[in-house]
Amino acid sequence: MLNALTGEKLAIVTHKPQTTRTRILGVVEAPVRAKAPGKPGRQPAQIVFVDTPGVHKPETQLDKRMMQEVYDALESRDIVLLIVDATHRLPRAEKGEAKPFTKSRQEMSKAEDDFVLQLVKKIECPVFLLLNKIDAVPAAELLPLIAHWSSLHSFAEVIPISAKKKQGIELLLDKIVAHLPEGERYFPRDQVTDQPERFLAAEIIREKILMLTGEEVPYATAVVVESFEEPKPTGQKPAAGAKLPVTKIAAAIYCERTGQKAILIGKQGTMLKQIGTNARKDLESLLGTRVFLELFVKVKDDWRSSRGFVEELDWRRQLEELSAKQGSEEK
Repeated sequence: MLNALTGEKLAIVTHKPQTTRTRILGVVEAPVRAKAPGKPGRQPAQIVFVDTPGVHKPETQLDKRMMQEVYDALESRDIVLLIVDATHRLPRAEKGEAKPFTKSRQEMSKAEDDFVLQLVKKIECPVFLLLNKIDAVPAAELLPLIAHWSSLHSFAEVIPISAKKKQGIELLLDKIVAHLPEGERYFPRDQVTDQPERFLAAEIIREKILMLTGEEVPYATAVVVESFEEPKPTGQKPAAGAKLPVTKIAAAIYCERTGQKAILIGKQGTMLKQIGTNARKDLESLLGTRVFLELFVKVKDDWRSSRGFVEELDWRRQLEELSAKQGSEEK
């Protein structure tokens, strides 16, 4: 949804849970819209969205860090958007099943919902319920789904959307602007995020790992960009047909066991090469340059349970350390 709203790829997207590990900020300029027959007008607004990791019960230090990102985001907000996947929140038959999914799956889904709702009920600002992926749900199922969630909490707004198809996005913006208090502009008009490009690069590499590997491997991996060398600005546009400048990126992929390292590298390096090739294509599109990408796989035993290492993965902390290093080098 964040990508649909901003028109930029700020958040990586996969079918696997807990893909997002940190807060991702996206800035959207909602232009003024005059009133028209049957359509309300809209004041101009700058909306700062803060995408968070999915709400879940933490088990490892990584989980705790991810949930802390959620709590931190909730400390300074005017509206909370609770996004629910409309495709699997009501019992229904799976492919090959004659009956709706099993009691154990229903209980697990209910436990997840209860945990989220406990958090929502403590929030004092307006809470919107967004039912996402409505393009994949029969229209007849939407009303029961809305009724189900509306019975659990008094939401300020309930809005069915499809981020993929961009359905309901304009209505969502209208409702958000109507509920937001007036205030000063936070960011310049042309800024869409506060994330540095090196963090986006690390996330794109991790996205390819999530998409290309299975079982425990993607969840046991972290990516750290160790060097990010941008081309020197020339002040001139490259001539037609000339080669684009090169951005050099070196990144380390951390995993927890040697067996995971072997999977990430693959036979004769095939998996690592595929990860790098797929990531490089997206990086070149993001950066507008050619990209020379080096990937290394390192083993950090049980890193998800290491509070110190998990803290080091925070890109804000990495930026502080880089700034301190550059400052000392200049002296």
